[in-house]
Amino acid sequence: MQPTKPAFRFAFGPRNYRLMWAGLALLAAGFITMMFGDKSNYGEDFVGITLGPLLLIAGFIVEFAAIMVRDKSVVAAPEAHAVTPAFTADTVAATNAPAAAPAYKRPY
Repeated sequence: MQPTKPAFRFAFGPRNYRLMWAGLALLAAGFITMMFGDKSNYGEDFVGITLGPLLLIAGFIVEFAAIMVRDKSVVAAPEAHAVTPAFTADTVAATNAPAAAPAYKRPY
C-alpha cells in the first residue's frame, strides 16, 4: 500500500479573503477620513481626530480576525488510518521490553 499524497490546499478560504477586503476598506476609509477632514479646521475636528482613528482601529481588528478565523470550507477531511490490532499479551510484552542500545557511538 503506497502512502497517498495530501491534497494541496490554501490556508485561507473565501471567508478569510472577504474579511481581508473589508478590513482593507475600513483602513482606507480611516486614512482618507483623517486626510480629507474639514478643511476649515485643518482636520482637527470630530471626523479627523476621532472618527478616522476609530475606523483604523476597526480595520486592524478586522484584519486580525481575517487571519485568525478558520474557514470551515478549508478544514481537511480526516485521513484514513491503518487499523491497529487489539491489545494482546504479545503486544503488551513487546511494548514493555527494555529499549535497545543505540546503534551509533557519540564522538567525544
